[in-house]
Order: sequence, then C-alpha cells, then structure tokens
Amino acid sequence: MVKTIFITGGAGFIGSHVIRRFATNYPDYKIINLDTLTYAGNLENIDDIASQPNYKFEKADISDFKAIERLFDLYKPDGVIHLAAESHVDRSITDPFVFVRTNVLGTCNLLYCAKELWRDNPEGKRFYHVSTDEVYGALEFDGTFFTEETKYAPHSPYSASKASSDHFVRAFHDTYGLPVVISNCSNNYGSHHFPEKLIPLAINNIKNNKPIPVYGKGENVRDWLFVEDHAAAIDIIFHRGKNGDTYNIGGNNEWKNIDLIRLLCDIMDRKLGRPQGESQKLITFVADRAGHDLRYAIDSSKLQRELGWAPSLTFEEGLEKTVDWYLANEKWIKNVTSGEYQDYYNKHYGQL
Repeated sequence: MVKTIFITGGAGFIGSHVIRRFATNYPDYKIINLDTLTYAGNLENIDDIASQPNYKFEKADISDFKAIERLFDLYKPDGVIHLAAESHVDRSITDPFVFVRTNVLGTCNLLYCAKELWRDNPEGKRFYHVSTDEVYGALEFDGTFFTEETKYAPHSPYSASKASSDHFVRAFHDTYGLPVVISNCSNNYGSHHFPEKLIPLAINNIKNNKPIPVYGKGENVRDWLFVEDHAAAIDIIFHRGKNGDTYNIGGNNEWKNIDLIRLLCDIMDRKLGRPQGESQKLITFVADRAGHDLRYAIDSSKLQRELGWAPSLTFEEGLEKTVDWYLANEKWIKNVTSGEYQDYYNKHYGQL
C-alpha cells in the first residue's frame, strides 16, 4: 500500500461517506476506520465496502490515549482524517463533559500521537481536522457570510468544544510544525444520517404520520451541503490543501428551517401518493433550543478558487436523492430506530 490513512468516526454519517470514497477511489491506500461505536456509530453504514482488502475496522475510543498510541505504533499511518466527534447540540446542552472528552481530549490524543510518529519524517504526512461552521457563532440577515477569517464565537457546548479542538490543531502546527489542514463545513444532509437530525427525522415522521417538530417559528437559517459533495471536498483538501490552512465548505444553499420542512413535505407527498399539502399538517412548532443560533452561511470561494471544488447538486436535487434513499432503505431505518444496528459489531467482530 502506498499510504496508510486513519479515518476517525468512519462509522458515522459523514465519516462513512469519506470511508467509502477513499476505500473505493484509492485501492492502493490502506484505510483504517477508528470508531468507538457510540449511538451514532453504525457499521451497517459501510457494510458495502467492509470486505474490501484495503479496509480495516478498529474499535477505539479517541479519548483513550493508550489505545490510540497503540494503534499509531501498530499501523504507523501517513495521514489522519479526523471526523470523530460528538455533534448533536441538544445532547451537548444536556451533558457538555462528553463533548469535552471526545472533541477536545480525543483530538489532542490524536495530535500528540501524530506528532510523535512523524517527528523525524513529516514529509508527505497530513493531519486533517474536520470541523464545523458553528464555531463562528451566528450571522444576522445582512448578507454576510462566514469566511476563513471570521472570528470564533461559539454559543453551545458543542461548538465550544469544536472551537477548542480547532485551536489545538493550529497550536500543534505552530508549535511543533505538525502538517495540518482544517475545514469548517455547513450542515450536511444525505443518506445514512442518524434520525435524530432534522431531515432524516422529518422524513421518517412524515412517512409514519407523526408530528414534525420545528424549533420556535422555524425561522433559523442553515446552509445545507450534500454529504457526498462534502466527502469530495475532503478528498481534494486532504490531497491538495496547503499545510496550516483552513478551508470553508458550504453548499451556497441557505434555507429557513420551516421552508425546508415544507419542501420536504411536498416531496414526500408526491413520493407517497398523498394529496399535496397533506404532510404539512404534521408540522408542530416546539419550544426553541437554548442559545439557538439564528443564521449560518458559508463563503466557500477560497476552496472553489484555489482547489477547484464546487457543489455538484442543487438542494432540490440532493433532497430528492436523499428521500429516495430513505424510502428504499426501510431495513436500515428500522435497525437504527430500534437499536438493532448496535448488534452488528457483535455479529461480525465478536463480543463487545
């Protein structure tokens, strides 16, 4: 194998798409998937490539330094693409310490092990840290966008933990010369998304005629990025990004939550053969989230200008593709919502 790459969080939503892309497009790379399999880690997400000879799964908690040190010593990776993170804002409000342990301490463990391994030979090595636009705080409805120069202003325990991890990555670059890149992305959507998040939750609830919860009045705005476009951007940045640089990845695609849900209802009505407008009756406004940021919007012009990346789909096209996937994969949804997916590791890798 030409390179050995650690991809952390590869059983999660975004991570599984990155694993699939790298294992498929780079057969001469050894892809090691490091995932501790929390509630959001689902090995069924990558069942289709699990038997490929250049792929291997290692169950590991990035907050366990000894476990991570052992894996670095065993595989001696040439690169790390770090996606593993606790990412659900509501959960961070309930228990911020889990987010500190995984997102901050876990990132530091990976950084330190990479620094030690590559100390004498950093050439051709790369530590790629995948972050979020939420570290930048919130925007007004004033036409401004988050750029790579926007000051950090996190408002939730989740975004604060990610901001901290970003700072540690830059500190390891500036202090030790570790070859790093960082990307900050907007909200992702697509297949294999854990159904506590807005779009898969809404699809599942519409299908089952259950209320669709919408925070406040649904006026919060997010920039939506198709997950396969995100994986393509990660591929480009990992291979061609400049050491020490940050790249924003966005879909150039702002939607109010309520408008998104209405569009999704119309698509679902058409797909399910229901009268148009039927599913919108399921929309249920609920108490707003504490510290709920009003608007996120990414300026990804640096990535487009310097590395030639651009979104491949409009939001309407991507949402149609996403709905089709969920409707065609009832077993996956059933396994996730019932918890059966958590038995996958036992069945294929032995007892936990």
